Amino acid sequence: MEIEVLAIELYEEPIELCKLLKIANLVGGGGEAKMVITEGYVYLNGEVEYQKRKKVYFEDIVQFNDEAIMPILSDEPKPAPEPKPAVKKANNSSKNSSSKKPNSKTKNSPKNKSQKAEKKPSSNNSRTGRKSISF
Repeated sequence: MEIEVLAIELYEEPIELCKLLKIANLVGGGGEAKMVITEGYVYLNGEVEYQKRKKVYFEDIVQFNDEAIMPILSDEPKPAPEPKPAVKKANNSSKNSSSKKPNSKTKNSPKNKSQKAEKKPSSNNSRTGRKSISF
Protein backbone atom coordinates (compact mmCIF):
# COMPACT_ATOMS: atom_id res chain seq x y z
CA MET A 1 0.00 0.00 0.00
CA GLU A 2 1.48 3.29 -1.08
CA ILE A 3 0.81 6.48 0.85
CA GLU A 4 0.49 9.77 -0.96
CA VAL A 5 2.80 12.45 0.44
CA LEU A 6 1.28 15.89 0.91
CA ALA A 7 3.65 18.85 0.51
CA ILE A 8 3.44 21.56 3.17
CA GLU A 9 4.96 24.92 2.21
CA LEU A 10 7.14 26.50 4.88
CA TYR A 11 9.18 29.68 4.82
CA GLU A 12 11.85 28.80 7.36
CA GLU A 13 13.51 25.71 8.68
CA PRO A 14 13.55 23.85 10.95
CA ILE A 15 10.06 23.49 12.38
CA GLU A 16 9.11 21.57 15.49
CA LEU A 17 7.31 18.29 14.88
CA CYS A 18 4.29 19.17 17.03
CA LYS A 19 3.86 22.48 15.18
CA LEU A 20 4.09 20.76 11.81
CA LEU A 21 1.28 18.37 12.76
CA LYS A 22 -0.88 21.35 13.71
CA ILE A 23 -0.09 23.29 10.53
CA ALA A 24 -0.92 20.26 8.38
CA ASN A 25 -4.24 19.84 10.24
CA LEU A 26 -3.41 16.26 11.16
CA VAL A 27 -4.38 16.95 14.78
CA GLY A 28 -6.90 19.19 16.49
CA GLY A 29 -4.41 21.17 18.57
CA GLY A 30 -1.01 21.34 20.18
CA GLY A 31 -1.94 19.15 23.14
CA GLU A 32 -3.17 16.41 20.87
CA ALA A 33 -0.03 16.70 18.73
CA LYS A 34 2.22 16.27 21.75
CA MET A 35 0.18 13.32 22.99
CA VAL A 36 0.29 11.35 19.72
CA ILE A 37 4.02 11.97 19.40
CA THR A 38 4.89 10.81 22.93
CA GLU A 39 2.68 7.73 22.52
CA GLY A 40 4.62 6.69 19.40
CA TYR A 41 2.03 7.21 16.66
CA VAL A 42 4.19 9.58 14.58
CA TYR A 43 6.98 8.51 12.25
CA LEU A 44 9.80 10.73 11.00
CA ASN A 45 11.61 9.37 7.94
CA GLY A 46 10.26 5.87 8.59
CA GLU A 47 11.19 5.66 12.30
CA VAL A 48 9.00 6.23 15.36
CA GLU A 49 9.66 9.67 16.81
CA TYR A 50 8.95 10.40 20.48
CA GLN A 51 10.39 13.93 20.72
CA LYS A 52 7.63 16.54 20.63
CA ARG A 53 9.95 19.37 19.62
CA LYS A 54 12.06 17.34 17.20
CA LYS A 55 13.35 19.63 14.47
CA VAL A 56 11.94 18.73 11.06
CA TYR A 57 13.80 19.96 8.00
CA PHE A 58 12.73 20.34 4.37
CA GLU A 59 12.12 17.08 2.57
CA ASP A 60 11.79 15.05 5.80
CA ILE A 61 8.74 12.80 5.66
CA VAL A 62 6.35 12.74 8.62
CA GLN A 63 3.72 9.99 8.81
CA PHE A 64 0.72 9.91 11.09
CA ASN A 65 -2.67 8.22 10.86
CA ASP A 66 -2.13 6.82 7.33
CA GLU A 67 -1.16 10.26 6.04
CA ALA A 68 2.28 11.54 5.09
CA ILE A 69 3.50 15.11 4.85
CA MET A 70 6.73 16.63 3.66
CA PRO A 71 7.72 20.25 4.32
CA ILE A 72 9.03 22.06 1.24
CA LEU A 73 10.66 25.44 0.92
CA SER A 74 8.43 28.17 -0.44
CA ASP A 75 10.05 30.85 -2.61
CA GLU A 76 8.14 33.84 -1.37
CA PRO A 77 7.28 34.40 2.26
CA LYS A 78 3.83 35.40 3.40
CA PRO A 79 3.38 39.13 3.81
CA ALA A 80 3.44 40.22 7.42
CA PRO A 81 -0.02 41.05 8.75
CA GLU A 82 -0.69 44.74 9.12
CA PRO A 83 -0.63 45.87 12.74
CA LYS A 84 -4.01 46.68 14.18
CA PRO A 85 -4.49 50.28 15.26
CA ALA A 86 -4.24 50.80 18.98
CA VAL A 87 -7.57 51.42 20.64
CA LYS A 88 -7.51 53.74 23.61
CA LYS A 89 -9.77 52.80 26.45
CA ALA A 90 -11.86 55.51 28.03
CA ASN A 91 -10.40 56.88 31.23
CA ASN A 92 -12.72 55.51 33.88
CA SER A 93 -10.48 56.43 36.79
CA SER A 94 -13.28 58.31 38.57
CA LYS A 95 -15.50 55.21 38.46
CA ASN A 96 -12.73 52.85 39.52
CA SER A 97 -11.36 55.05 42.28
CA SER A 98 -14.79 55.67 43.83
CA SER A 99 -15.56 51.96 43.94
CA LYS A 100 -12.29 51.21 45.68
CA LYS A 101 -12.60 53.86 48.40
CA PRO A 102 -14.38 52.79 51.56
CA ASN A 103 -17.64 54.48 52.36
CA SER A 104 -16.73 57.16 54.90
CA LYS A 105 -20.22 57.22 56.46
CA THR A 106 -20.09 53.51 57.25
CA LYS A 107 -16.53 53.64 58.51
CA ASN A 108 -16.94 56.55 60.93
CA SER A 109 -20.50 55.97 62.05
CA PRO A 110 -21.04 55.76 65.83
CA LYS A 111 -22.94 52.50 65.37
CA ASN A 112 -19.84 50.74 64.00
CA LYS A 113 -17.60 52.21 66.71
CA SER A 114 -19.93 51.02 69.42
CA GLN A 115 -20.03 47.55 67.93
CA LYS A 116 -16.26 47.42 67.89
CA ALA A 117 -16.01 48.79 71.38
CA GLU A 118 -18.50 46.25 72.70
CA LYS A 119 -16.30 43.43 71.51
CA LYS A 120 -13.36 44.64 73.59
CA PRO A 121 -13.74 45.10 77.31
CA SER A 122 -12.86 48.48 78.77
CA SER A 123 -9.31 48.05 80.04
CA ASN A 124 -5.78 49.36 79.64
CA ASN A 125 -3.88 48.16 76.63
CA SER A 126 -0.40 47.36 77.93
CA ARG A 127 1.30 47.63 74.53
CA THR A 128 0.07 51.10 73.56
CA GLY A 129 -0.76 52.55 76.97
CA ARG A 130 -4.24 53.55 75.72
CA LYS A 131 -7.56 52.84 77.33
CA SER A 132 -10.53 51.40 75.46
CA ILE A 133 -13.59 53.61 75.64
CA SER A 134 -17.17 52.44 75.09
CA PHE A 135 -19.94 54.75 73.83
